[in-house]
Amino acid sequence: MTALSSENCSFQSQLHQTNQPLDVNCLLFLIILGKILLNIFTLGMRRKNICQNFMECFCISLAFVDLLLLVNISIISYFRDFVLLGFRFTKYHICLFTQIISFTYGFLHYPVFLIACIDYCLNFSKTTMLSFKCQKLLYFFTVILIWISVLVYVLGDPAIYQSLKAQNVYSYQCPFYISIQTYWLSFFMMVILFVAFVTSWSEVITLVQAIRITSYMNETILYFPFSSHSSYTVSSKKILLSRLIVCFLGTWLPFVLLQVIVLLLKVQIPAYIEMNIPWLYFVNSFLIAIVYWFNCHKLNLRDIALPVDPFVNWKYCFIPLTIHNLEQTEKPISIIIC
Repeated sequence: MTALSSENCSFQSQLHQTNQPLDVNCLLFLIILGKILLNIFTLGMRRKNICQNFMECFCISLAFVDLLLLVNISIISYFRDFVLLGFRFTKYHICLFTQIISFTYGFLHYPVFLIACIDYCLNFSKTTMLSFKCQKLLYFFTVILIWISVLVYVLGDPAIYQSLKAQNVYSYQCPFYISIQTYWLSFFMMVILFVAFVTSWSEVITLVQAIRITSYMNETILYFPFSSHSSYTVSSKKILLSRLIVCFLGTWLPFVLLQVIVLLLKVQIPAYIEMNIPWLYFVNSFLIAIVYWFNCHKLNLRDIALPVDPFVNWKYCFIPLTIHNLEQTEKPISIIIC
């Protein structure tokens, strides 16, 4: 497999090609099937009592599109050559549909990141006065609008059209788009995380060294000594930053290391693989931490309306609790369930 570059491509894309379409069709089926199983596993692991938000709606829509792509690949692979509603479908449409999906996925990262950030900022500041049902409808139509807008852009872009047309001319080639948005988004997230860790590394090390493991309410938990205070409002951004880092890395450290390896080795991953639900939940946790930190002076940890993460239980990392029957522990303490 070699890399191709499009001459008239203004968006600086890279293409990934292969010379054996039949083998690629089988490989595509296995990859998409594995991705769908990963989607089901990730969606099943998330906390069921989370508040509905834009990112959650988009993750569900992404799982649906992946399933739709798998169904199309399966039908075309089974019938090989058939006519439906006046259109003839062959095995080469498997590559064509996957190319279109790859381009669509590749251009979704920035819009999804921006809208999710706006959504959390509005929810945190409580500027939205919509009811829960109206908010869900707004999320639904926003997700549909994003998908349609990006798909229309992909199908109407001349450079993308030329690359899709080239695949029909050279049917033995099957190029896949590699998104530049994913690279830069991951790069800036890792830079921000690195700067945050360097800024508060001493506090982070102190918290990590103080962590202990115990059992509470029939669950294994992590805890660390927490200084007593009269309110549940975190006023110091530096103190909050160290706790956010401990909580975030406590859940996403393997994923962070994977992102660093991908960036250092400049691994080229097709966009239809890179846009996945674990990546979106990783971005989601990062956005929530950023919103928490910027709104430090407004952060009331007892407020149940705060943005809720499907995987990271941010509240338990900060709320001081007194747990009885813990041997030789400082009280009050804070429970971490990351």
